[in-house]
Amino acid sequence: MCGIFAMTGHINKQQMNSVLESMKHRGPDEGKEVPLTHFHLGHQRLSIIGLHDGIQPIHNEDESKWIVCNGEIYNYPELKQELQKSETFLTESDSEVALKIVEKEGVEGIKKLDGMFAFFIANEETNSFIAARDTLGIKPLYYGKDENDEYVFTSELKTLYQVTDDVKEFPAGHYFTPEQGFVCFRRIKNPTTTTKEEPEEAYTSAIHDALTKAVEKRMLADVEVGVLLSGGLDSSLIAAIAAKLNKSEKPIKSFCVGSEGSEDLLRAREVAEAIGTEHYEYIYTQQELIEAIPHVIYSLESYEPSLVRSALPNYFVSKLASQHVKVILSGEGADELFAGYDYLSKFETTESLNEEIIRIINTLHNINLQRADRMSMAHSLELRVPFLDLELIDEALQVPAHLKLHTVEQMEKTILRKSFNGMLPEHVLWRKKEEFSAGSGALDILESYSNEHISDEEFEQLNQEATIPIRSKQECLYYKYFKESFPQSSALETIGKWATA
Repeated sequence: MCGIFAMTGHINKQQMNSVLESMKHRGPDEGKEVPLTHFHLGHQRLSIIGLHDGIQPIHNEDESKWIVCNGEIYNYPELKQELQKSETFLTESDSEVALKIVEKEGVEGIKKLDGMFAFFIANEETNSFIAARDTLGIKPLYYGKDENDEYVFTSELKTLYQVTDDVKEFPAGHYFTPEQGFVCFRRIKNPTTTTKEEPEEAYTSAIHDALTKAVEKRMLADVEVGVLLSGGLDSSLIAAIAAKLNKSEKPIKSFCVGSEGSEDLLRAREVAEAIGTEHYEYIYTQQELIEAIPHVIYSLESYEPSLVRSALPNYFVSKLASQHVKVILSGEGADELFAGYDYLSKFETTESLNEEIIRIINTLHNINLQRADRMSMAHSLELRVPFLDLELIDEALQVPAHLKLHTVEQMEKTILRKSFNGMLPEHVLWRKKEEFSAGSGALDILESYSNEHISDEEFEQLNQEATIPIRSKQECLYYKYFKESFPQSSALETIGKWATA
């Protein structure tokens, strides 16, 4: 995982140092800048694959094309094997595969990349470039133009603001060239409706195989991979699959945080013991939680209330995990895929349910996925999301609505639970969903503190400014901290709204 900076034109050494410093948390292992004839590239690296020779920017043989890339290409071994028949590789990095496939096949090659990525490829020969972001926007990318009308691309707002106040979010599933503008290379689509419904076992078998494959794919690394474990269904399933697939002699490491006596801690201990992980936990105090709020909002680059509340425990668990591993697996995305939200029960047909599921999946890039990326990268930790594997999404969208929906007779995500019958203890597999921020004990602490520190007058004033309605003093506090870190008006345009709002 990394932080990237790329622009047409150039900035001075002092400004580039400031750019690299602003994204050092995304890649503390090594940083580098390369001023080219037509471009200026910068990169901060967290080394995961190709540990010894993967420093970026990476160039081709004649140094006519250069890439800076943030993310992981999970199918890079297969792509590299095919490309090696005609191409020469200079590193062991998966990012070089992205460079080579675009060099050989042009923008069409982007469709072959299976992973989470945001990259910029500079072409010195033609004085042109390609920027791209993965289908779901798992990895962040922002862009804008500076005062000289030069394009600038970065991983985070705070880096882009080192160069320009003109900031926009790069759309997920798109590439951009100066010649074509933005082009969508892939989007999640509603599958063609078939009249024949398969037996339930066909769906559970397909989900089981696809999620297992998705976890296995995301355990690819030259460093140790751990798991986030809150004790709920989604993280417990990922942890159990990872523990089963683990080929190391050492048990896989799992991580959980919460306030003293919180449900998450108790449940996670129970699951860790059942699946045999080496379990770590951290109990944060009320004071630590309060002190973390401005740091979380600065790292999160959002004040969206639900996002901030869930980001706070994420911040602490990422800090804990980063002390032991460099890569972590998370249960993000299961509620969207398998209709875990109560409101989805109003969509009675498979087609209408799928349309809503696709809608909320396509909003994740600047809400849940932004939280996952920013909280982990604030502690130089790479987070991977198996539930949002494209093949698993395809399988999940094949499942008829009546097998997914939460009803009086059927628990939420029943089809997912049935797909892994026997993988977890029964009472864990059939445990009711609880919000991370609630299970970790954070909500009551945040509400009490906010009511004490935001006056009625300040609440009214800030509520008139905000782009999202502020419904409580807690939400008002988040907006206040955000404006202190990001006073630029353009920052407000990048704020995502909660998927189910």
